[in-house]
Amino acid sequence: MRPLRSAGYAGVFAVAGSIGGCAPAPLVQGVGLSSYDAMVPADGVLTKSRLAVNKEQVLAARTVRIVPTSFPSHIAPKLTGQQRALVANSVNRGLCVSLSDRFEVVPPDEPADLTVQAHVTQATETDEVAAGLSAATSIGMNFVDLGVPVPTPRLPIGMGNLSMEAAATDPSGQQQASMLWARGANAFFSSPRASKASDAYELADAFGEDFGALLVKGESPFGHGGIDLPSAQKINSAMGLPPKHVACERYGRYPGLAGMVGGQLGLPPEWTDKGAGPAAPAAPATPAEPAAVAAVP
Repeated sequence: MRPLRSAGYAGVFAVAGSIGGCAPAPLVQGVGLSSYDAMVPADGVLTKSRLAVNKEQVLAARTVRIVPTSFPSHIAPKLTGQQRALVANSVNRGLCVSLSDRFEVVPPDEPADLTVQAHVTQATETDEVAAGLSAATSIGMNFVDLGVPVPTPRLPIGMGNLSMEAAATDPSGQQQASMLWARGANAFFSSPRASKASDAYELADAFGEDFGALLVKGESPFGHGGIDLPSAQKINSAMGLPPKHVACERYGRYPGLAGMVGGQLGLPPEWTDKGAGPAAPAAPATPAEPAAVAAVP
């Protein structure tokens, strides 16, 4: 349900960021992009980012295909294979829905004006015990009648983070847009769920939306002020309805109401999200890939 939450939370994110409660998240450069030289800082309120974009070429593109996100096994090794696949799929689905605002999304095996692939470069697991206690506390506060809504921040310990990189290339293989991205879970608005993968799962969708917005607009999705209202197709997708383009079905549908209720109850996302659709391949396993070692200052 993140596409619906983004607009509503935009105004209060600044307050939350100013008073802390966010897990630190380093920008970590991997080995998946052809070039990192032209990237410039473009931070959001809660997000660290470096990006580059050739606006004219990106805005001229009309079709896009998504190569499945890679999540190397040496990153966040305590996650299970199911959890790792769920996080990678959350990136793919977030990308597909966000890109659908302007592009026609085609299957990965079809030609397109732009080819997008993302890579997880760093992640930390969520502390399941702390998240479970936070969820239980939040549920308990719902039964306390104080006459006014009572926000219940989660315990600011054991929160996960996620670092990503992605590029969009043209048919000749030239990189037309790229992004390094990092964000940590937030004590005020990240759902505490009893799963090691819960924060990475939620942040993965946030990254997909941000990189998709970079390509839709041809410019940084951060620092413009105001509120970007979600499109009708994003709202429908967030509710678990069919996506705008059939190609997005390979990444499964958002869990909709079940996901929202599950988040409120602190249930693991593995319980509420069915994951990739039957046509989607599993996230590539790359145990031999060198570790992402370059932390960008």
